[in-house]
Order: sequence, then C-alpha cells, then structure tokens
Amino acid sequence: MLQQAGSLEAVAAAFSWDIPERFNMGVAVCDVHAARQPDRVALIRWREDGAASTVSYGELARRSNRLANLFARSGLRPGDRVAVILPQSADAAVAHIAIYKAGMIAVPLARLFAADAIEFRLRRAGVAAVITNGDGAAKVRAVRERLPALRHVLVAGADPAAGGLALGEALADCADTFAPVDTTPDTPALIIFTSGTTGPPKGALHGHRVLLGHLPGVEIHHEFMPQPGDVAWTPADWAWAGGLLNILLPCLHFGVPVVHGGLERFDPEKAFRLMAEMKVANAFIPPTALRLMKTVDRPRQRFDLAIRTIGSGGESLGRDTFEWARRELGITVNEFYGQTECNLVLSSCAALGVSRAGAIGKPVPGHRVAVVDEAGRQCAPGTRGQVAVRRPDPVMFLEYWQDPEATAAKFVGDWMLTGDQCVVDADGYFHFVGRDDDIINSAGYRVGPGEIEDCLASHPAVRLAAAVGKPDPLRTEVVKAYVVLAEGWRPDAALAEEIKAHVKARLAANIYPREVAFVDEIPLTTTGKVIRRHFREQARLEAQEEAQAADRA
Repeated sequence: MLQQAGSLEAVAAAFSWDIPERFNMGVAVCDVHAARQPDRVALIRWREDGAASTVSYGELARRSNRLANLFARSGLRPGDRVAVILPQSADAAVAHIAIYKAGMIAVPLARLFAADAIEFRLRRAGVAAVITNGDGAAKVRAVRERLPALRHVLVAGADPAAGGLALGEALADCADTFAPVDTTPDTPALIIFTSGTTGPPKGALHGHRVLLGHLPGVEIHHEFMPQPGDVAWTPADWAWAGGLLNILLPCLHFGVPVVHGGLERFDPEKAFRLMAEMKVANAFIPPTALRLMKTVDRPRQRFDLAIRTIGSGGESLGRDTFEWARRELGITVNEFYGQTECNLVLSSCAALGVSRAGAIGKPVPGHRVAVVDEAGRQCAPGTRGQVAVRRPDPVMFLEYWQDPEATAAKFVGDWMLTGDQCVVDADGYFHFVGRDDDIINSAGYRVGPGEIEDCLASHPAVRLAAAVGKPDPLRTEVVKAYVVLAEGWRPDAALAEEIKAHVKARLAANIYPREVAFVDEIPLTTTGKVIRRHFREQARLEAQEEAQAADRA
C-alpha cells in the first residue's frame, strides 16, 4: 500500500513492488476479507425504488465456492476459458471470483454486444462455458452451432426459454467450501478484448498479477484509498478493463463497498441520484459520461453528494470538463491513462498536487512510462511521440491470445507501444493528443480530436460530438465535426456557424471545425469511446463525391 509522502516523487521513491510467489485474484478480493470479517459489506445494489440491498464478503465466498464446485463437476479444468456476459450485478462478481479461484480464465464480454460480436470473441478465445442471463443466452443460442468448443451455458435468473442450464438450480446441491487452485502471479486469469476502434479486437491475456499492478494507480487517483467512508461506483461496464480493474476488483481487494445496478443505459440525472443516495465517495466516470453529466443543472444544489474523488480515463477529458467539475462539483477530476494491454500507468492526484487541466497525469509509482519515437528513443519534452511502457511491469499483459505476431509487433525492444500520441511538458505532465489513426493532419498541423470534441461539448447546444479529418486538396485534411444536439435546439446553418465560431474563439483558428454536420446519434464502443472510424469513412466518401462533382463541373 502506498504511503502519502508530500509529493508524487517522494511516493515513487519509497515504492517497491511486492509480488508474492503464489497469488490468486479470487482469494485476494474475497476470501481474505471473508475469513476476517465475513459480515463486511462488499456489494451494494442501487434501485430506483429505494430498495437497496447488500452482499457481504462471507456470502460472496460461499456463492463463488459453490460455482467453482459446479465448474469442477461439469468437467471444466484450470486453464479453460469461461465467458461472463452479465450486467453489473452480484452474479457477475461471483462469476469472476469463482473463475479465478478455480484457476480458469475469465473472458468478460459486454452485454450490449450483438450475436455476431459475441460469436467472434467466444470462438477466438475457445470459450468452454458461458455465464449469462436470458438476453445473453438467446444471443449465444443463435450462434452456438458455430462454437464447437462451447460445452456449457449457465443462465442466471433462470430463463429456460433462452436455452442453457438455470444457474440457481445447478448450484443448489453444490458445496459452499472450495480449495482454491494454487496459482502464481503469471498464471493466466483474464482475457479482455480490445475495444476494436482501430481494427479487429484482440484478446489481451493477463495473469493474476494484473490486480496487483493496478493497485498503485487506484490508490493514486482515489487519493490513497481506502479512507473511512469510501464507497465506490462506476457506470462503466465490468466487462471493460475500466470497470473491472479500476473499480470492482481493486475496491473489493481494499475492502471498499462497490455500488452497482440501476443504470441499464447511462442517464446523467439517475447517475447523480445514485451517487447521492448511495453516498458514493469514489467514482470512475469516463469522459463521455462526464460530458453528459454537464447537462444536469445545479447538481450540488439538487443532490446531496458525498463524493471525495472522481477518476476519469479511456479518452482525453479536456479542459472544459475538468473546469466544469471543479466549478459545479467542487472536485478536481484525477485523469489517468492506460489501455487494455497495460492499464493505469499514468495518473493525476490532486492530493499530491499532481493536477493540470488538459493533462493525463504523470507516471504512477512502479511504472516506467515515456514518449518515444518510431525507433523506441525517448523524445525530448515538447516533442510528440508515442506513449510507451517499459517491461517487465505487473500490470502488463502476458500476450495477445494465440497471436505471437501481434504480440511481437506491440514492442520495440522493451518498450510496449500503445499507439497513442502524447507530448510530455517540461514539468513531466503527459498531454494526450490522440490515437495514431485519429490524428488530423490539417495544413501541416497535427491535431488530436479530443480537445476539439471537449470544446464542442462546452457549447450549450451540443450534447455529444465527434471530430475527424476530412480529406481536402488544399489543406490535406480539414476538421469536420459531427454533432448531436441537446434537447430544445434545432439544426440549421446559423447554429453550425455559431458552433464553429465557439471553437475558433476558444482554441485556435487553425483547428476549429470548418464543417459541422448534425446527426441523430454518435456510435460508441461498449467502453464509451467514440467510434471515429465511422465518421472518418463518412467524411472520406463525402470528399470523394465532392471531388467527382467538381470534375464533372
């Protein structure tokens, strides 16, 4: 556990990894607490009707033990892959803990995936069993004949019509004691598929040590968690590294209760209600969700909030959202950075004075992070390059599942390349520019979309926005914005010009959107990131059609 020592540099200097020879995530997040304080609250379910319920560590241990015994009775063995397709719930937490204790490999999948997306991931990982609900079971049933490795479908909530075995009935006669499989920090435990924003999703395989690797970053951006009264929540799906490894598992490890439920779709008003009613002290809220929460009027006056820390990551937060949170919530958002393969390696921490609007923080103690050029040489301050993390690192993935070529391509020497462009300033802060594929090259200026999108969202008419580069014969590319309007606003040419002028005045004349298009929705990944490739392709086709029309003229 980190010790607060006045500055991030002092904390880092005093830090050293303590990785035991034997380690199991399921034991660490459940059984350790169950043995000491079985009645301690682990999970809190929020409901709109106010009927909240809790699950203790003792109950988590008993339920996960029964499930682990069911795995063994069903012929599943250590190393088998088990997919979890469930919303935030006690069932999802139990499934993960049981899988880890049984020495198997969890494959969390977002419940919003359609059948084809589920099929791709189940087949790619060679999944032997699925734990899901009725909706997920119906999707699996539609593709099951194309999944020869799949042997069992366990359905929570007992909806036999969807196909599969009712989980509750199957567990009824299973013992609630279980001897966890003996695992090492490097024993495979988890496959998380990348979000697929730049190509087909790849399965990042992590060992049990991935939990230990996350702990310093969680402590930093939640300002030395655990503190008395800490209660944690995130709207992020637990199928995503952000939800699972930034909140659920680390907080259970620290003994901090985790709130779940009530938000099948993100609603900013409901989010504030949940936070107030559950006295949430620590939240991980992705930038897109925070931008939506900006639309809620006077949140501190309307909701009795107990929030102590907010961490945000997954995309660039942006200066406007950062300043809104300070002004309207009285919170300095601690922005952090990581990716599925190596998460939570950069972070801010207002308690240590590490906080700067528009920056994603500094290296978390224990992680060696730099901006490097194509040859893996460290860039000078102010020079744009690619974020890289040096191995070995406990939080780093073991490999891409059964893809040695892609794994090798991820490294230059001992630097793991992220594909994300950054600049480090003279004070050591990392400033996110964008993914290589997202960079807009306009008249010789390379522009990241995140800052533009954040500025667009600061206009009262804009609910969400995506910024991409549109091919242009004069400037190489121009910035084009696709905008979803807030309720009560009508799309017209005058509003488009007003939005352009808003960005131009707040950012710079060379990076404002020269074109604004109004759209009904902006597609997001299951992790809440804008799928910009959708709009890049649309802009490319528009430019192509315009060029053809000009030729005909």
